[in-house]
Amino acid sequence: MDKVCVKNIYMNYHSLKGFTKALMNINFAVEEGEFLSIVGPSGCGKSTLLNIIAGLLKPSFGEIYIDNESLTSFSSKMGYMFQRDQLFEWITVWDNIMLGIKIQHKKVSDYTENINKLLRDYGLWDFRFHYPKELSGGMRQKVALIRTLAVNPEVLLLDEPFSALDYQTRLNISDEIFKIIKKEGKTAIMVTHDISEAISMSNRVIVLSSRPAQIRKIFNIEFSVPHESPLKSREEPEFRIYFNNIWKELNS
Repeated sequence: MDKVCVKNIYMNYHSLKGFTKALMNINFAVEEGEFLSIVGPSGCGKSTLLNIIAGLLKPSFGEIYIDNESLTSFSSKMGYMFQRDQLFEWITVWDNIMLGIKIQHKKVSDYTENINKLLRDYGLWDFRFHYPKELSGGMRQKVALIRTLAVNPEVLLLDEPFSALDYQTRLNISDEIFKIIKKEGKTAIMVTHDISEAISMSNRVIVLSSRPAQIRKIFNIEFSVPHESPLKSREEPEFRIYFNNIWKELNS
């Protein structure tokens, strides 16, 4: 069953000098529970596309559907995880996680039990009253994810979520966050520059062209061993083949 449908999306930016074509005729669907990644050249419009899917930007033409309903603004069914953790340094981990619930004027007590479970399940319970500056970069990203999961979204949108981390932390935390997303049964759409990251975490990878971005190719990612850990997937023989094919597509 399709959870998200992207239909005939065009995006033009207008200025006094004319207009710039950013996206052209983007069409794809994401199945419920699927992890899909979007890669493409720098500046091609990947984040613009993600913002349109989120309902934060209105496209020049085309529509986004979630559960077969047309999206006209940001949907409570979606959660957005940004490039940086966006944690407020002057409040605790607990208060940072609660922030989204309070902003949406929801009743905190309705979500407390789920948040406590997330904190315990993913190793942050003992840090709930710490401040962000007391946490490692990887732990901060886990806090950001739990903050996103706190309001129980059905679809997660991830915009370069690990780009601010050093390489070793990036590998470890992407593995952890992948497992959290799968365990929580979420549908995920991720934008990344990292081909290896996209292959190791995704069921499919969409390759965009340079601006104006169009879909060049969609790769179905299948490993001979079940897709349970991004770190282990990088060791599979199919990994190098997918990497080379996506690299060629990006540079052709």
